[in-house]
Amino acid sequence: MSEHYYSKQTKASSEERTWSFELLGHNFTFTTDNAVFSKREVDFGSRLIIESFDEPAIDGDFLDIGCGYGPIGLSLAKNFEDRHVFMVDVNERALGLAEKNAADNHVTNITIKESDRLRGVAGHKFASILTNPPIRAGKQVVHSMFEEAKDALLDKGELWVVIQKKQGAPSAKKKLEELFGHADVVDKQKGYYILKAKKFD
Repeated sequence: MSEHYYSKQTKASSEERTWSFELLGHNFTFTTDNAVFSKREVDFGSRLIIESFDEPAIDGDFLDIGCGYGPIGLSLAKNFEDRHVFMVDVNERALGLAEKNAADNHVTNITIKESDRLRGVAGHKFASILTNPPIRAGKQVVHSMFEEAKDALLDKGELWVVIQKKQGAPSAKKKLEELFGHADVVDKQKGYYILKAKKFD
């Protein structure tokens, strides 16, 4: 299989770059590298889900699936300091960068773990799960992430997904409706959909 940002390891040469970006009113310094998703700036989809996200009414931890170098998980951890945020990814280089970015931005209410989908946090339950899913991994992988996320949510917990219309937003919405009984379109901008589904036990 060809190498992608969702590969566990990379043979791509390292060429780290550091830049600043504001998220939720906080100034972040991010270090990124080759073979990591959106290495030059926080991508529009991630920015949109960060800005659209509402804190759930229930207590509990958050989970960022496919955290990359960390913009979603770190910005939410910084903004909701009384919550603990788990950040998982299969990409070892991305995880190393997420650790560095957490330290450089003084974010401590986090746990960063290597995980293929949700296997690394098996048994843990979350109040909110967010993902900018790896579309290039294929629909089957993305939809299985939704299934695992539902199982990992607390009662009245919420799954938030950002996905482009041209990359499968309609089928993602349909899959969420099958799993949860409903799915809301929270926002739509520039072809990106923010989908939210709440679990009711």
